[in-house]
Amino acid sequence: MDPTDLIDPYSAVSGSRNLEVRDTRHLYLLQTKLEQPIRDWIGSKSGWQTLAKSIALKHLDEGLIDRGITRDLKWGVPVVGPDGGARLGLEGKVFYVWFDAPIEYIGATEEWAEATGRTWRDWWRLDEGAQDVRYVQFMGKDNVAFHTVSFPATIIGSGEPWKTVDQLKAFNWLNWYGGKFSTSQGRGVFMDQALELLPADYWRWHLTAYGPEGSDAAFTWEQFQSTINKDLADVLGNFVNRIVKFTESKFDGVVPAGGEAGPLEAQLEADIRAGIAEATEAFEAMEFRKACQAIRAIWVRGNEYLQEAAPWTALKTDVDQAAVGVRTGLNLVALFARLAAPVIPFTAEKIAASVGASDLSWPSPDDTLFDTVPAGRAIAHQGVLFAKIEDDQVAAWTERFGGADGT
Repeated sequence: MDPTDLIDPYSAVSGSRNLEVRDTRHLYLLQTKLEQPIRDWIGSKSGWQTLAKSIALKHLDEGLIDRGITRDLKWGVPVVGPDGGARLGLEGKVFYVWFDAPIEYIGATEEWAEATGRTWRDWWRLDEGAQDVRYVQFMGKDNVAFHTVSFPATIIGSGEPWKTVDQLKAFNWLNWYGGKFSTSQGRGVFMDQALELLPADYWRWHLTAYGPEGSDAAFTWEQFQSTINKDLADVLGNFVNRIVKFTESKFDGVVPAGGEAGPLEAQLEADIRAGIAEATEAFEAMEFRKACQAIRAIWVRGNEYLQEAAPWTALKTDVDQAAVGVRTGLNLVALFARLAAPVIPFTAEKIAASVGASDLSWPSPDDTLFDTVPAGRAIAHQGVLFAKIEDDQVAAWTERFGGADGT
């Protein structure tokens, strides 16, 4: 929208209605000349999710406009040249951030290459090896247009063989109790504040497992509390805590030998392999909420196994049977660390350390599941993995940051 089209405009900063229209000179990206190449390029992306492609096509169907790529601002990347832009009447201009910021994706790679003695051109130039690169972008939906129209127009319009994005994963908006987060109005909790309250993994799990993937989602303290307490403290943390502390108290902190896996363990393995396959498929499709739910279901299955195997009961009459349950449970701890690593990496390291494991790679279908923590290995409890969020904490955070009224 042209600023002169605004009805009854005023300054949001001062409230002043004393507006002045000035003539100024800007550079423009001639997107209108590239509409068909961009449409053809988008049409070639059969694997794009519906949200990203629909936003891109909406801009095309409504008709592209030539986008101004300079601004009259004091901050930004200055328009430079032999005369500082004076010949073109662009003195004091800076580039529009969404014109120059995506170009820095390439620039950042060059900086990395210079610092490491590597090369950047085989990442970005199709004539120098980039045809073997898979290029994925992640962003909020409000930035999709810049990455599906404007930046592609820049590099396609250059006529050079630049690598373009293969897959674009767009997310919807995370709202604050149904309203919008706003830094200017101080509405919401922001990452620097969040990390003062709780470790990063709490937030990583909640925002990945319950984030705005398929539609807009609302953050509430109450839902956050429920997520952490049920998923992380009760399901994952409780499992690791129970089996590791039991091993310390009843087997002197050493993985017990003896006994043979039976039908209970065979069914467990079949269920878990199916769950890993489901989570793998979801991750590869970049369906992160679905992947997290599949991971959580595997953690739940581990708790169910411990209840069925009940090594604390078996220990009274059959030490070998108890040993199988404990050994299987400790191997599940190592496996759960690997499943947790993509989402909660810091806690995954602690979980793995409790059973003397270090491999946090995602499991493959060929991996064995229940012999990575062998008999005779010393294990050590690493402390509480996830402290439950109490009601008084929620009350304090609501008072500090706002809550149900959206303020």
